[in-house]
Amino acid sequence: MYRARLNGPDDFDGWRDAARALTLAGIAPADIVWQDGEGAGDLFAADEPLPVASEAAFSVPRAFVELAETAILHRDPERFALLYALLSRLRDRPASLEDRADPLVRRVESLAKAVRRDMHKMRAFVRFRELADAQGPRFVAWFEPDHHIVRANAGFFVRRFASMRWSILTPELSIHWDGDALTEGPGATRRDAPGDDPVEDIWKGYYAAIFNPARLKVGAMLSEMPRKYWRNLPEAALIPELVAGAQTREAAMIATPPKPAARRGNAATAWSALREEAMGCTRCPLYRDTTQTVFGEGPVDAPLMFIGEQPGDQEDLAGRPFVGPAGQLFDRALEEAGIDRRRAYITNAVKHFKHERRGKRRIHQTPETPEIQACRWWLTQELELVRPRIIVALGATAGRALLGKAVTISRVRGAPLALEGGAQGWITVHPSYLLRVPEETRKAEERKRFVEELREIGERVKALV
Repeated sequence: MYRARLNGPDDFDGWRDAARALTLAGIAPADIVWQDGEGAGDLFAADEPLPVASEAAFSVPRAFVELAETAILHRDPERFALLYALLSRLRDRPASLEDRADPLVRRVESLAKAVRRDMHKMRAFVRFRELADAQGPRFVAWFEPDHHIVRANAGFFVRRFASMRWSILTPELSIHWDGDALTEGPGATRRDAPGDDPVEDIWKGYYAAIFNPARLKVGAMLSEMPRKYWRNLPEAALIPELVAGAQTREAAMIATPPKPAARRGNAATAWSALREEAMGCTRCPLYRDTTQTVFGEGPVDAPLMFIGEQPGDQEDLAGRPFVGPAGQLFDRALEEAGIDRRRAYITNAVKHFKHERRGKRRIHQTPETPEIQACRWWLTQELELVRPRIIVALGATAGRALLGKAVTISRVRGAPLALEGGAQGWITVHPSYLLRVPEETRKAEERKRFVEELREIGERVKALV
């Protein structure tokens, strides 16, 4: 028997080096005991030296490396052995990873899935509380992960909160960022983290403002936000009361419209908090190569909302939607249709600029379904806060984000759609489409039709308000 000692529960590099040497030496999975850190390991495992790694090499699918890097963070004590067994199989049969019915493949993938979910929960439910020390403000959070994800998740928090000093305390270890370097410390207890701070009133106000009792699904809420995280979330203190009064509030919403002035103040505060949160969005990879998040703009009580596809090059630089060539055409069309842009809320289905570089130019690329779905969370919050009476989706991407499914513009264009919550939906072309029409006569016809649609929408807004 061989004993493979690793430096810690998330020591992927150590596992990879040991697994490579053992595989090249032909050691069977059943002949290895994997030891995590300084634990006792198997009492009956002999301390035979591990084979010396040679310069020989063998290849495995990149997908396996990515799978192993994630699955190894699981708390299952058998994870090292399972990964080694899968590695041994892949050396001779690289395609076996594609067999999703294989019990070993399915088990390893289930470990990775659980780890990814835990990482997502940490990113979603860590809440920093502000403290003060000799160097100024410092933000401290407490979190209890299910798996060994803290080191792997540290980079996310460094990128997102690069300009502030913070610490995340967990039972096994703590991580600290001073603005320049990331360091680790021993585990902590919940008592070591602060209980609350003044900023939590903003979170509570935002959460209460976007809570819609008509859409309450307790089972789905608990699935996404299990009770174990509630004590870390300031807004969670409101949940029992909001749930208990959901039916009463829903009936009141139906019977009595909200008071515009009071709602405007609450919604404006909530919108500001939402926009600030969106500035650090990393829900999809698009943020990595853009200047900034381009959030929506306009009155929070606007009766009319326009949803575009995504920011373009100039929008990405300016941080505002619809300011480039398509935006300028859009402004002229709105003016001709008698719609005041300043009284409409304008946003995009995707908040980051997707593009490819060609020399110094950044060429637009159409967002894909995962990117639309990742960003739909922000759009849903905007819809909840603004609550427009009429929503206009400009282009197929916006239509998909609004309806939750693919749409063919030619089939739904020109007629109102009944949306959940009572709003009226319209789907038409994106202004950039008008710029791309090559033939001038047809371009003029398409532009005229677009303006006529906007004019009809504007008249309907006036009739509803």
